[in-house]
Amino acid sequence: MNKSDKIKQKLARILVSAPKLSLALALILCAFLCAFAPKLAIDASTQTLLLENDKDLELWRDITKRYKIPNTLVIAYTPNSDLLSESSISTLAALSKDLAQIKGVKSVFSMLDAPLLLSSGLKFSDLLGTIPTLKDSNASKEAIKAEFLSSPFYKNSLVSSDFKTTALLLTLEPNPGYNEFIASITALENTLKNAENNATAKTLLKEKRAAFKAYRDELRVAEHEQIAQIRQVIAKYNQNSQTRIPYQDEFSNSQNGIPYQDKAPSSQLFLGGINMIADDMIAFVRSDLATYGLATLLLCSLCLFVYYLQLRYVFLAIFICLVCVGAASGLFGLLGFEITVISSNYIALQLIITLSVVIHLINSYREFLRKKSSFSQKAIVYLALKERMSPCFFAIFTTIIGFISLVFSDIRPIISLGVMMSASITLSLIFSFWLFGSIMSLLSKKSVNTAFERYFSLTTLCAKIALNLRARKVVFAISALGLCVGLWGISKLSVENSFIGYFKENTDIYKGMELIDNKLGGTVPLDIIISFKKDKKEPRNSSLDDEFADEFASSDAAQYWFNERRMSVLKSVNEYLKNKEFIGSVSSLADLLEVGKELNEGRELDALALALIYSSLSGERRELILTPFVSIENDELHFSVRTLDSDPRLKRAEFLRTLQNELNELVGENADVKISGAMKLYTNMLDSLFSSQINSLGFVLLAFFATFWLIFASLRLAIIAICINILPLICVLGAMGLAGLSLDIMSITIGSISLGIGVDSAIHYIYRYKRELAHFKDSKKAIIASHASIGYALYYTSFAVFIGFGVMISSNFWPTIYFGALTDLVMFFMLASSLILLPSLLLSQSAYPANEKNKAKTTNAV
Repeated sequence: MNKSDKIKQKLARILVSAPKLSLALALILCAFLCAFAPKLAIDASTQTLLLENDKDLELWRDITKRYKIPNTLVIAYTPNSDLLSESSISTLAALSKDLAQIKGVKSVFSMLDAPLLLSSGLKFSDLLGTIPTLKDSNASKEAIKAEFLSSPFYKNSLVSSDFKTTALLLTLEPNPGYNEFIASITALENTLKNAENNATAKTLLKEKRAAFKAYRDELRVAEHEQIAQIRQVIAKYNQNSQTRIPYQDEFSNSQNGIPYQDKAPSSQLFLGGINMIADDMIAFVRSDLATYGLATLLLCSLCLFVYYLQLRYVFLAIFICLVCVGAASGLFGLLGFEITVISSNYIALQLIITLSVVIHLINSYREFLRKKSSFSQKAIVYLALKERMSPCFFAIFTTIIGFISLVFSDIRPIISLGVMMSASITLSLIFSFWLFGSIMSLLSKKSVNTAFERYFSLTTLCAKIALNLRARKVVFAISALGLCVGLWGISKLSVENSFIGYFKENTDIYKGMELIDNKLGGTVPLDIIISFKKDKKEPRNSSLDDEFADEFASSDAAQYWFNERRMSVLKSVNEYLKNKEFIGSVSSLADLLEVGKELNEGRELDALALALIYSSLSGERRELILTPFVSIENDELHFSVRTLDSDPRLKRAEFLRTLQNELNELVGENADVKISGAMKLYTNMLDSLFSSQINSLGFVLLAFFATFWLIFASLRLAIIAICINILPLICVLGAMGLAGLSLDIMSITIGSISLGIGVDSAIHYIYRYKRELAHFKDSKKAIIASHASIGYALYYTSFAVFIGFGVMISSNFWPTIYFGALTDLVMFFMLASSLILLPSLLLSQSAYPANEKNKAKTTNAV
């Protein structure tokens, strides 16, 4: 007897010899861990979907600070009358007033606050004075409407092109503490990179992270309450709009005092913005956690009862699953882990894997109970524990390899998922054996109900296919065809996602983003910075006379910054962006030039005029008109762009590459072009995730191959085990490519996770096959016996996997839905591969020739 067998015997004997003490210790430990479960927090912010070391993230933070880009929410308002009707204006005014009273809302900007430059008959010199708005303008409604539809400040941004929808921009109170925490933590991390043994920096970093987490949690509570209050206001106005109110409208049929229509359609208000998306995603995650766990438990309970027709096994399996999930959640709460959108399915994953281990233990116990009915209950439990210890250990070990490979990613939530799942399934392995051995040893023997095995013939059918030579050839042909088609399809795979495509059409997120995207200039922001290179030969602007020197002394740089070279670049880039496909709203300094030209009787603004505007505008008006778009100190122009995220033709990575190249060519050697913003950051994340998963799959396959070689002591068996697991994955990924489905933040991890879970079936089957081969000395009999025993366990566990991943289709988050459906498809193919292709390969290769020497080796290996 080797050392590992002795260890297995000792562990199994300990569990069954003192079951009461063993159970008590297990429950005490679980209770201790479960006490920390309430501390497990949720972090579903968009920050969790960014690369930690992305240089573009640093650029984006600099841009946000330099150009004072506020944190805003957008409300799209589509009234049931014309936008300029009295009822619409009064509703807009009341809505703005109610929203402005919400804590945390700094200001509300709407049509009512928009300066009316063109319709009010102003001249260029009037720009520095008081500019009328819709509240106090004497212009006709036709002129006001024309300005809103033609002004570069407002068209397709503040109002839609059909003049039926307008936007309310809610500027939120800034949280400078957030950025200060980020900056200080980044600085401390950089310090540690340069000096790893800096104990003071390590202590400060730990304290700073703890303080930041507390601050961030308080901030999110406040943001959630803020979003809830805004939604209450929106709901009130949506409800009120369904009650018909007569109105006069000079743009409708009510000009003669006749009501516009007997039943006016309801107004519509939708909320959009980063904060709203983050808040809703947290709600989705909370809902998904409860849904996944409850649905998986209920469906698996039903399946277990159908399999065994005995409630003791159902209650035992569910109890062990609950204890394992509770212990893991408590451990994560104790260690300060947080649940993200990506790791929100960890409960379902752990339930699936725990149930798989428990099913194998139950099946092994039932099998020994039938064969060794004269043995005592403890002896039978002991045999079951000992018999399943090695294959379950190696199955969990390979699953851990699959999950731990996720640490190759640069995205913290992906890394966190890998670490969390590796830790949770380790707990599942330990507690499953511990609790099963203790509880079953305290129960009495009860005859096994084998009705399901007697009447369910799937495993028998699979065995017949593998044993038939002609059928095996068909299996090999189909497998080869699947491999070729799959590889072809994989070559067509892409990493492409839209934000709006993440959500179901009936969610407020989808409706709001779609309306804003199609009507108000786009949803996903993009920042473009033109940094001018220093030109030592650049002359002073001769158009400025000496008599203005004193007047502009306080801002001398502005006098000479607005020159022909810079303005030429500004106009050409602005024109290019406005004509670029997939770009909606473009805001820049060029908007002021365009409006200024009209106010200046068709003459373009020269450097003197621009310097005058820059120097004379009040601080508040300068922040509104100039600060967001120009930085004289940094010699930069800023273009604030919004992209049409809902356009199905948009290929983001390709679009960004083309945009960068064409802008570089446009500005030439005069300036540098930098692109940042949400789209850029998210595209970087997906590209990094794709490359890291390619690397991790290579690591997983090599690790699996080494593990199989170690377990089975056979190179051929190791190759077979790898092949039957990678083929289903290739087929499914290839089908995605051929169907035009793109990889997203969750489906891109299917490879590592599916392989990690799927290899369990190959390990259990080959392990059992070797045992049966040693007993029967005949490959065909070994196949039949393996299908009649371990085959049912593979079917039971695989079906539990189908259920666990299948419940994910109830999510409101499309990546989760696709992940569940595609993983189910992979696991289905892996089950077929284990029950049909694997035995076919075992029978067709020469790893087990019928000579006594190899039989002896096989017996010794087992």
